[in-house]
Amino acid sequence: MADEHQSDGMECSPAGTAAAPPRIAATAVVEPGAVLGAGVVIGHHSVISGDAVVGSATVIGSHVTLLGEVRIGARNRIFPNAVIGAEPQDISYRGSRTRVVIGDDNVIREGVTINRATEKEDGETIVGNGNYLMANSHVAHDCRVADHVIIANGTLLGGHVRVQSHASLSGAVAVHHWATIGGWSFVAGVSRVLHDIPPFMLCEGLPARPRCVNVVALRRGGFTPDAIAALTEAHRLVHRAKVGLASAREILQKQGMLLPPVVELLDFLAHQHEGRHGRARERRRAA
Repeated sequence: MADEHQSDGMECSPAGTAAAPPRIAATAVVEPGAVLGAGVVIGHHSVISGDAVVGSATVIGSHVTLLGEVRIGARNRIFPNAVIGAEPQDISYRGSRTRVVIGDDNVIREGVTINRATEKEDGETIVGNGNYLMANSHVAHDCRVADHVIIANGTLLGGHVRVQSHASLSGAVAVHHWATIGGWSFVAGVSRVLHDIPPFMLCEGLPARPRCVNVVALRRGGFTPDAIAALTEAHRLVHRAKVGLASAREILQKQGMLLPPVVELLDFLAHQHEGRHGRARERRRAA
């Protein structure tokens, strides 16, 4: 590297700026072609692919591996032994150029694995902004994790899973491929997710089923008492009274409870019922 110098065991890369150059540990390997933003830190024994782009102020700990085409935004924290961009664990994969795209302000803890995509969808595995992926969790090929999602220790997302914003998955949850986790939902620990998880619901079980409205998260998220009450009534009608979606919609409209979150919930359930095996996205898989 040109103009490199040592500082506290770190090397300075010319990819940065004079004000805040990247700091690269002497034992790290950054392959030619990698692009590092200002203030990036690369820890000891980490390996950065030549096709990687790492945004400003992202901190990559020791023994982290970025493989293939990986795009990482700004201000992320990636802890030791994470592996991002490895080939998809799909026997049909034939080495095509796919990638992982990660947004800003994420925390990716020890041993997390995020695999690059297959050719079966859009060629990208995506993790959005402000997410917290705890130790040894796994994001499989072609998954899309939106924003402000919490995935706890040892939780596994199968291929092509969608996780909507503000969802939380507790520890050791296993999510079937092509499933969708609705926004503002909570999946309890050691649950087996075979079907789509509706938004706003607290779910648990083997397989996981909606048990009640995720009231604590909704209150913290600023949902009004009227919205929470309407969602609670919608849950009662659909999952306990089992009146059917059309009847539930009609009853809620007459009661003045057909608020936007309730419409979102009912629309989600309608799409789920149109899919196969309780998973709306199975329609795309079949196509």
